[in-house]
Amino acid sequence: MAGQSSSFGTQLLRRKPIARPRGPHDGPELGRTLSTFQLMMFGVGATVGTGIFFVLQEAVPDAGPAVVVAFLVAGLAAGLSAICYAELASAIPVSGSTYSYAYHSLGELVAMVIAACVLLEYGVSSAAVAVGWSGYFNELTDATLGVSLPQSLSYSPIPYEDSPTGLVNLPAVVLVLLCMVLLVRGASESARANAVMVVIKLAVLVLFAVIAFTAFEADRFGDFWGAGAAGVSAAAATIFFSFIGLDAVSTAGEEVKDPQRALPRAIMGALAVVIGIYVLVAFAGVGSQPVEDFSDPAQQSAGLSVILANITGSAIPGAVLAAGAVISIFSVTLVTLYGQTRILFAMGRDGMLPQRFSRVNPRTLTPTFTTVVVALVVAVIAGFVPSDYLWDTVSIGTLGAFIVVALGVLVLRRSQPGLERPFRVPFFPVTPLLTIVVCIYVLSGLPAITWIIFGCWLTVVLAFYLLWGRRHAVLNHAGPGAGEPTPTGAGDPR
Repeated sequence: MAGQSSSFGTQLLRRKPIARPRGPHDGPELGRTLSTFQLMMFGVGATVGTGIFFVLQEAVPDAGPAVVVAFLVAGLAAGLSAICYAELASAIPVSGSTYSYAYHSLGELVAMVIAACVLLEYGVSSAAVAVGWSGYFNELTDATLGVSLPQSLSYSPIPYEDSPTGLVNLPAVVLVLLCMVLLVRGASESARANAVMVVIKLAVLVLFAVIAFTAFEADRFGDFWGAGAAGVSAAAATIFFSFIGLDAVSTAGEEVKDPQRALPRAIMGALAVVIGIYVLVAFAGVGSQPVEDFSDPAQQSAGLSVILANITGSAIPGAVLAAGAVISIFSVTLVTLYGQTRILFAMGRDGMLPQRFSRVNPRTLTPTFTTVVVALVVAVIAGFVPSDYLWDTVSIGTLGAFIVVALGVLVLRRSQPGLERPFRVPFFPVTPLLTIVVCIYVLSGLPAITWIIFGCWLTVVLAFYLLWGRRHAVLNHAGPGAGEPTPTGAGDPR
C-alpha cells in the first residue's frame, strides 16, 4: 500500500482526510442522541466550577470595582478561542476535539503533541476537581449533618507542605466512580444529569446575586479605575482560568444531532451564559460589601458564602451555596471525564491506541472499555495525589489546545477554502491570530516546573507514538493518496 511505504517524514506530516458528517467513519460510530441544549449545558457544566465561588476574593484586591471589566476581558480571551472552536467544530464535527482538528489540519505529529496537551488537560483536571469536591463535601456534611469523614479517608498519603495526610481521599474516588457509572449508561443519560446539575448551580449563583443586591450600594463602585490597567490585567489573568471548559463541547461532535449547526450554537451559547452569570455575580458581590473586605483572610477560604453570611446573619444561605459548589464540581468532573473518553476513542479509531479503546457498546453506543479505564486511572490519581500537584499542569494543556485550534482555522482557510463551514470566524485572520497572541502571553507566565512536567509527559506520549502509534495508524492501510492534504476547494475528499 502507498501508506505503508511512506517515508518517516511523510508519516509525521500526513493529514487525515475530512469526511462529511453524513458519511460513516472508518471504524465504530457513536450514537447521535444529544440535543443542542444538552450540548450547551456540557460547556456550561465544564466551565462553571468552583472558580466563580472563590475568584472574587483573588481578583477584587487586584482590580477593585473594575473587576467587572476584568471578567469581560477574560471572557473576551476565552471567547476568541471559543469562536475558533466553533468554526472547526462546524467543519469537522467529530469526536476527539483538538486532537482530531490537528490531525485533519496540521498533521499526525502535531496531532499527537496536542493529544498530550488535551489528555493532560482533561485527565489531570478531572482528578484535581474530584479532590476539591472531597473537601466541599466534607464541609457540607459537617455543616448540615454534623458528620464528616476521618482524616485518614479524606486526604491522600502524599504530603504537600503543611497539608494533612491520610490513607486515601475516599470521597474523590467515589465521585469519579459515580461519574463512570453515568457515562457507561449512555451519553444522553449523562447529558440529562449534567443539565439538571447545571440548572441547579446556576440557580444557586442567581440566588447569591439576588441576596447580594439587597445590600447593594452604588458608592462601592467609586474610584472605579483606581487600580489602573495593570490591576485589571492582573485580575483578568486570574479570572481567565474560570472560563476553561468551553472546549468540552467539541468533544461531543459525533453524538449530537445536526452537528454542523448544533456545535457552534452550543459553544457560543455556553460562552454567553458563562459570561452573563460571571458578570452578574461580580457586579452583585462588589456592590454588596466594601472592596477592602475582599482582602480579608477570613474570606479567602470561604468565598461567596461569607458574603451571604455577613448580609443575612445566618449560616443557611452559606450552606445552600456550599451545596451549589458540591453540585458544580460533580458536573465539572462528569464532563471532563466524558471529554477524556471521547478523545481516547478517536485515537483508538485512528490506530494511535489499541483498538479496544474504539470499541462501542452495541446497546448504549458508548465506549464502555475506554470509560472504565479512564475512570480507574483518574480515581487512583484523585485518591492518592494532592490537588496542589495537579493544577499547574492543567493550564499548559488547555492553552496549547487553544493555540492549535486557532492555527487549524488559519491553515484550513488556506488549504481548503471550499470546505463547508456553517460557522465562520469573523474578522479573519485577526481573530485567530489574536487568540494565539493572548494564549502565548498567558503561557509565558507559567512557572518552570510546569514546563518540566509537561516536557516529561510529552516525551512519553511521543515515544509511544514513534514506537507503536505510527506503525498501527489506520492511514497506513488506506489507499493511494490517503493522508495527503485535501485538494484546495474540495469540501469532501471521498
